[in-house]
Amino acid sequence: MREGAGTATALLDALKAAVCEAVDAQRDTLLHVAHEIHAHPELAFEEHRASALLVATLRDAGLPVEAPAYGLATAFESRTGDAGPSVALLAEYDALPGIGHACGHNLIATASLGAGLALASLGSRLPGRVRVLGTPAEEAGCGKELLARAGAFEGVDAALMIHPAGVDLVTMPTLALAEVDVRYRGVASHASGMPERGVNALDALVTAYQAIAQLRQHIKPTERVHGIFTEAGEAPNVVPERAAGRFYVRSRDVAELAPLKRRIEGCFRAGAEATGCTVEIEWREPDYLELRTAWPLAERYQRNAESLGRTFFPYDKLPASALGTTDMGNVSHRVPSIHPMIAAAPIHCSIHNAEFAEHAGSPSGDRAALDGAKALAMTALDFLLDADLRRRVREGFEAGIR
Repeated sequence: MREGAGTATALLDALKAAVCEAVDAQRDTLLHVAHEIHAHPELAFEEHRASALLVATLRDAGLPVEAPAYGLATAFESRTGDAGPSVALLAEYDALPGIGHACGHNLIATASLGAGLALASLGSRLPGRVRVLGTPAEEAGCGKELLARAGAFEGVDAALMIHPAGVDLVTMPTLALAEVDVRYRGVASHASGMPERGVNALDALVTAYQAIAQLRQHIKPTERVHGIFTEAGEAPNVVPERAAGRFYVRSRDVAELAPLKRRIEGCFRAGAEATGCTVEIEWREPDYLELRTAWPLAERYQRNAESLGRTFFPYDKLPASALGTTDMGNVSHRVPSIHPMIAAAPIHCSIHNAEFAEHAGSPSGDRAALDGAKALAMTALDFLLDADLRRRVREGFEAGIR
């Protein structure tokens, strides 16, 4: 081994050991944050308590924080380092309606917080620049896209975060997503005494829902459509004058999303045509984009996480149906990004259910938050210190490699 290479390796190893020790030193603080956010779930754009706690923890460590940031009340940003390559560590902290932190965002926030604090503890030894970016509204609202449009990722060379799951995965298989609201208007009437005078908006919505259900057997395996009724009438003895629903439409990428959206619109219009109702179709903006993984960086993350005793499920052995959506996809179209999954629950337990929420506040969740902080910090050091890694990441990003 050349002397220079050996020196560089020794330096990297020493810095990785230092950030892992720093995470361990902050253990009590970090787990307090994870448990507090878990105990007080807040929905998209309403994460005031979680945001304030994260901001206070960064400030208590002596780090500068801008809050609010980039035009979002619950976003924040802390920057460390004066020169060199730049990495962003992304924190999510919104919850789901009814089932709280069943996606484990309390652990995402804690891992990025811990990694940021650990890297900042290096002081003058920090080989670049680090941002801890608080990103609201992942579950609804596509908060990272809003931040990106406001300039949050300008000057960032790579963006990193982890996401809890039932297994460790090098990345998350994703779909692009569009959200749509549909509203029908009919004519109210007494459902028993004068039903012939009514125009039933609920019938229109049910007809559209059934049409979508029938469409599902004729769409691609990488396409998904699912929705709920948000308004369906006020009383059984009144013909519903108004009915409304919200649907998610997903496809492999944003290009394939467009034709599927047109087919869904056809189902909505069929409901109106069949019943004589009027229909309003509103596609919410922005769309969630598919994730483009920076594979050289993701592979470094895997190595670092394995050094902590984690075992990864083979990515190519995943069931074809194991697909989700994240607004980290929108970031990955702008800067090289990774979004690995970290086991915080048993393998049988999937996210977005009450059982997973319990694990997100348990010892297995605690371990995921701390291991995630260490693995993120070590991977950030790999990127900041290794010029060849940065070159390969940039070339892969520019070539559109996923």
